[in-house]
Amino acid sequence: MNGEQPSRPDAPGRGHTRDGLILAIACVAQFMVVLDVSIVTVALPSIGRDLHYSPTGLQWVVNAYVLTFAGFLLLGGRAADLFGQRRVYVSGMVLFTVASLAGGIATDSAWLTTARAVQGIAGAVLSPATLTIIITTFPSDRRARALGIWSAVAGAGGAAGAILGGVLTSALSWRWVLFVNIPIGVAAVAATLAWLPESRDRVGRGAASRLDIGGAVAVTAGLGTLIYAIIGTDTHPWGSARTLSLLGAAVVLLALFAIIELRLARVPLIRFGIFRSRSLSGANIVMFLIGAAFFSMWYFLSLYLQNVLGDSALKTGLAFLPMGVTIMIGAQASSRILPRVGVRPLLQVGTLVAAGGFAWLSTISPHASYWSHVFGPGILISLALGLLFTPLAAAATAGVAVSEAGLASGVLNTSRQIGGSLGLAVLATIATDRTRAALAGSQPAVSQAAALNDGYARAFEVATVLTLAAFAASFVVPAIRARTAAAPGARPKEDAKTDADAGKSVT
Repeated sequence: MNGEQPSRPDAPGRGHTRDGLILAIACVAQFMVVLDVSIVTVALPSIGRDLHYSPTGLQWVVNAYVLTFAGFLLLGGRAADLFGQRRVYVSGMVLFTVASLAGGIATDSAWLTTARAVQGIAGAVLSPATLTIIITTFPSDRRARALGIWSAVAGAGGAAGAILGGVLTSALSWRWVLFVNIPIGVAAVAATLAWLPESRDRVGRGAASRLDIGGAVAVTAGLGTLIYAIIGTDTHPWGSARTLSLLGAAVVLLALFAIIELRLARVPLIRFGIFRSRSLSGANIVMFLIGAAFFSMWYFLSLYLQNVLGDSALKTGLAFLPMGVTIMIGAQASSRILPRVGVRPLLQVGTLVAAGGFAWLSTISPHASYWSHVFGPGILISLALGLLFTPLAAAATAGVAVSEAGLASGVLNTSRQIGGSLGLAVLATIATDRTRAALAGSQPAVSQAAALNDGYARAFEVATVLTLAAFAASFVVPAIRARTAAAPGARPKEDAKTDADAGKSVT
């Protein structure tokens, strides 16, 4: 990182206290960024009723945040290097806090969706800054422990979000899932100004010109338009002029993004040549597909538990607790198994376990119970999610030079977010179409709960197909040997069968 600060000449005890406070500053921001993906999930039915979201439009509460986060994530990482960690952290936290306030007082769906999109941009600025803070603060002998705490807190944010969302929605209202960020944000900014040193003495001339803002805007607008077109097929068929026009606009915007990256950007967000690595490309294909499938579980399960089974928001939040714990257990197990078996076996086991869980979930019924039809498949899917992240990160970073490991990690995270956004758009549209067909074509007429159940079950069926596709895509990833998989950032040493193919691009 640029301009790393030397350690202050504090006494040992005082220095460790200061470093602990700086680590807390980084962890609080990362916790908030992850929390705000999951905390709204349990509140979705209440938000939909209060702000009159359509059945397909409700997904924008999640997608507006995830999509802008994905589109601006690589730009946010570059900003932390160019403008300094404290300046970027404070700017991101202030924007995140103000957007949370704006979302909490929203009076219609467009207002809340816009606020969530701004939150996503702020999160994309904050998240890389927290990692920069840790790297520039802690020497190599203490950095691994700090990164471990940072990762654990991030994981806890996902698990805590559903529970906290249920408590706040039940005890107060859905608005408090956004208001809760305000006191945390104010305290974080005050602590940052008091304790965090800047990583740069000044901003270099022309630094802003090195930010690929055009690329970030083009890819976010292109993906947003694509998702809007998919959602719009709920009322406008695929062959309609409106849908075709939106799809055409999405293609133009994404083509513009490619031109900016290849020809125009001084420092592009993505160096496309990195995808010549078979290992990195395979890992991103798998991550895209599992992101598309896994986002659907939290979204549709929350709606199923409340709209079909009639559970409260609090009960729904507590229902997700075992799944959050299982993700952490799976991640710990994966990190220990990976050096012994390598990347590909873990990817294949994880995707098959997930496919089994989604197939089980697709058997839900209006008269089922949490313990018979939700707990078991939820645990399987959560275990699979924990198992998959470590080998995917290892495959992505082992497939590139050490100097580009950070870029590879950022691209992998972006693939997960984009896969989740597109997957949720497709699955929500399919679920709504199935629900409407059930209401219109059944004799005798089915209840609203039964029709919703049919829609959610169909979404889980499609998620099963997506995870099976991820299993097939895992064969693209080279059979990286165990000793290489244990050291992300190194070039993979593959077995004799795949060695010749290691550097070939995916076609």
